[in-house]
Amino acid sequence: MQGFLRTYGDLGLQKTMDAAVVIPTLLRPVLRQALESIFAQNFPGTIQVLVGIDVMEGDLAVLDAACAARPSHCVVQAFWPGYSTSVRHGGLTPPSDGGCLRAVLTYLANSPYVAYLDDDNWWHPDHLRQMRAATEEAQWAFALRWFVHDQTRRPICVDTWESVGPGQGMFQERFGGFVDPNCLMINKLACPLAAPHWNMPLAGDTGSADRSVFAFLTRHHQVKGTGKATVFYELNEKDGLHPMRMKIMGSAYEDAGKP
Repeated sequence: MQGFLRTYGDLGLQKTMDAAVVIPTLLRPVLRQALESIFAQNFPGTIQVLVGIDVMEGDLAVLDAACAARPSHCVVQAFWPGYSTSVRHGGLTPPSDGGCLRAVLTYLANSPYVAYLDDDNWWHPDHLRQMRAATEEAQWAFALRWFVHDQTRRPICVDTWESVGPGQGMFQERFGGFVDPNCLMINKLACPLAAPHWNMPLAGDTGSADRSVFAFLTRHHQVKGTGKATVFYELNEKDGLHPMRMKIMGSAYEDAGKP
């Protein structure tokens, strides 16, 4: 008996996949675009998609609809323990963006190569292929990202100041740089102690576990960037960095929001 709530597809699950993708979600409608961007990848191999449900704010119908067009080389598995593991929703694990789901699903992934995607973001079709190629030369890899308008979901500009890698960008002095989870791929066998850091946000900030993962990987493991912006990251006006981003982007944000 399988331990997942639902499984879409059967590639022979015991066989190691060529890549895995972890998606923490509340089952919002935007999840469909995230999944469809995985299905559209120009990737010459099998893909296991692990969808971790923190809280069922939405409906499983969004998974059914997206997976109806799932290509044969992709298998999608939905994991829900029956409760939230995040302190945000009454759980025990500090991260507010999914509790322990990223850590648990990293361990469950039946591939050494694990990438991460939030349910409100999506990838360029070449993303996984380029990331997987980069991990042939390093133990973890990262891509660059586009900022996307929160209303029209149109790309605004490439992020050249935040998620730009180790020793780069506006977080260089404070954190040694930064890589957003959506831009990340880890060889979990080469980096066996990385996954627990998804459960270890910085003191006083339950949304900062990505900083802990980045810091650990940067200190202990070799990295390679693709140099390509293949991630589409939706802006959120509630994010503390939003005012600064608006200032840097200037009129480009307004232009992307026009009908």
